[in-house]
Amino acid sequence: MLLAELNIRHTRRHMPTRRVALGDAYLPLSGPAWGAVLLGAVTAEHVGALDEEQLELLPRLIHDAADGLTVPRIALRYRLQTDTHGLDRSRHRIVSEAGLGAQPAVVLELDRHGAGVPQLLGAVLAAAALPPSARRVALRAVEDAVLRPALPDGLVVRRLYEGVPGLQPFAPGSVNGNGAVADSAWRGVPAERRWAMEVLGLKAGMPIERRDVQARFRRLVILAHPDHGAARTGAAERLAELTEAWELLLAVASTTPESAGAGHTG
Repeated sequence: MLLAELNIRHTRRHMPTRRVALGDAYLPLSGPAWGAVLLGAVTAEHVGALDEEQLELLPRLIHDAADGLTVPRIALRYRLQTDTHGLDRSRHRIVSEAGLGAQPAVVLELDRHGAGVPQLLGAVLAAAALPPSARRVALRAVEDAVLRPALPDGLVVRRLYEGVPGLQPFAPGSVNGNGAVADSAWRGVPAERRWAMEVLGLKAGMPIERRDVQARFRRLVILAHPDHGAARTGAAERLAELTEAWELLLAVASTTPESAGAGHTG
């Protein structure tokens, strides 16, 4: 049973752009207040990713969030926005699962495949989007987690370093004609690797070969470059995306040249 959920949209870990948006959220603040528990846990898990300057700026951001946050804006050197097009997704949840004993286990799922700072910013954004009375409770949980960054007791912690199983990143070709995420063929492929493969036009199960990756990268760069007739709008971001995907797949190809790209079914 779902007790709380927070979806955060953000640029991928190695992209030069820094963008964060709030995705869907279910953050109940009554009763056990699982929504506040989840926001505090996400904050505590990722506050260590902030550098010294970001830590100094964070209290002002939380203070501003008490009155709600106007978006777009710049916060902690990230652009906060409402547009989620092309952004990756991290999903954090608290769920009740059937345990071995009589009582079900309460599981805290923390999606760790993305960078840490966007997760904390997403928690603040989510708190700021709540009604005023609930917002105060949520921001208090965030503030307490910044001061005392510890995960709540009594919960089973499940860290997902390759993203949520079955929930693939938003990427070219990841949605079929009916709007459903086509993920069965990609089962077993890490989220970041799938994204890079799709950016360069590799399908599920195709091997990652260094020569092929190089050729695809060069061809797509030519198509995306304004000097070769492409539009200037969005060209820099597209070239950065291609470069990131190229570098990621070259690293994979150099370690497992024969079968690194193959998905594992079953």
